[in-house]
Order: sequence, then structure tokens, then C-alpha cells
Amino acid sequence: MLLLTGMAVFFLGLTGAFTALLLANRQRLDANTRRALLENFRAGPAPLRQAELEVPFAERVLAPLLERFARAGRRLTTEERIERIRARLDLAGNPKGWDVDRVLGLKALGLVTGALLGLALPPLFGAGLRGMVLTFSGLSALGWFGPSLWVYQVGYDRNELIRRELPDAIDLLTISVEAGLAFDAALAQVARSSDGPLAKELFRVLQEMQLGTGRLPALRALADRTDVEELRIFVAAMVQADTFGIPIANVLRVQSREMRVKRSQRAEEKAQQVPVKILFPLIFCILPALFIVVMGPAGIRIFEQFRGM
Repeated sequence: MLLLTGMAVFFLGLTGAFTALLLANRQRLDANTRRALLENFRAGPAPLRQAELEVPFAERVLAPLLERFARAGRRLTTEERIERIRARLDLAGNPKGWDVDRVLGLKALGLVTGALLGLALPPLFGAGLRGMVLTFSGLSALGWFGPSLWVYQVGYDRNELIRRELPDAIDLLTISVEAGLAFDAALAQVARSSDGPLAKELFRVLQEMQLGTGRLPALRALADRTDVEELRIFVAAMVQADTFGIPIANVLRVQSREMRVKRSQRAEEKAQQVPVKILFPLIFCILPALFIVVMGPAGIRIFEQFRGM
């Protein structure tokens, strides 16, 4: 009986000791937690401000400002015009970071900036009311249409690059198909072997085909994303060959020959335009300078002779 009583007392004492240690440890952890929370609360504004300052100025200030201007630009632009801007962005290859909202925001920002400059600059140069109206109208129009003109120019340059790269790409595609590769594998070979906007478009065609899009819809989408007539003719020929079961190698051979002929014709056309383009610089820039150099000394000598008489 004494043994059982002793064991019970020992067990209860051991349990109480463990309980006391756990309570003390928990109180110490709670105190440390409260102390850490208090320190974080006291030191909170400085790290938060530091984190906000570490964000780039463009993302912290300019991005929200541009969003507001984008909303204003949407109010000033019709849906038809927005679709045209989206189509122009597709022709430009959808530059990184550029979308319809950004273009509209830059248009609205350019309009406001141009209007303010048009009101502020004429008084500095002493211009009258007419000069202020002309400056205000010109700078406002330039600020509004400037982003659209930039997107148009990027799309035009990209289409010209595609037009120059297309004959060589079709030649390589023809050689690959005649060597025994399938059309998809030959297309991948052309995309890997070339560099530029045409290679990117071919990679996109392959990705669309891997995602489940058929060959013909992917090729039609390729023609819609560009404004190159030769590429559209090539896509139409591929669609007809696939529809009527014509061997692709024969179609590619014919397309390659036609592309080379069109490239030669385009080079001859550019060469024939040179005399017409150089006519106005020749008349207004080169000939006056030539007359001054040739007739100037003679004119000065004649003037001195008549003055001596």
C-alpha cells in the first residue's frame, strides 16, 4: 500500500513538474511573440516605406497615371477606332508592353501635353492669337496621333522585313520538302534557320498547330496578322493545295519561282523611282549650291569692276 501511494505521489509530482515547465515555456513564448509584434509594429513604417520606394517610379506613379489616361482615351475613341488600333498592333507584332490601353493612354497624355505646350509656348516667343491657335492645334494633333503613327511605322517596317525575308524562306521550305521532310517539319526547320519577324510568325504557327489548331486555320491566321500580299498569295496557294490534294512540293516550287520574279520586279521598280525621288533634292539643294560655287566668284568680280567705273 505504501509502495502504491509512493508511486502515485511520484507520478503526480512528475506530472506537475512537466506541467509547470510547459506553462512557463508557453508564457515565455507568448512574451517573446508579443515583444516581436510590438517591435514589428514600431519598426513597421520604415520597412513599408522602403519597400514602396524600391518599386520603380514608372510602376509606382506613371502606371496608375497612364491607366487614368487610358480610361479617358477610351471615352474619346470609338469602338471601330479601337479595333483598328488592335489590328495595327497585330501588324506591328504586338510589341512587348504595348496594348490598346497603353496606346489610348499615350494618346490622351499626348493630347493634354500638346495642349498645355500649345498654350504656354506662344506667349514666350511673342506670338499672337493666330500663332497660339496654330501652335495649340498642331501640338494637340501631334500628341493625339503620335502613338498611332509610331505603331503604324513599326508595323510598316515589320511588313517590309517579312517581304524581304519571304523569298529565301520559301526557297528553304521548298528544299526541305523536296528532301523528304513533311510540311510541318520543314516549316520548323525554316523557323529555326532564320531570324526575324517571319521566323517568329512561323514559330507561332507551329505553336498554334501543337495546341490543336488545324494547319489551314493557322496559316490563315498568319496571313491575317500581316499585311504582305506575297505572303497572302502563298497561304492561299497552300490552302488550295491542301484542299484539292495537289503535291505541296510542286506548289512550293512554283511559289518559289514567282517570289524570285517578284523580288526582281520590285528591285527594278525601286531603281526606276530613284530619278524621280532625287529630282527635288537636286533642284532645291544641289543646283543652288552649285550655282553659288560656280557663279559666285564671277559675280563678285563683275560687281567690283562696275563699282570701279
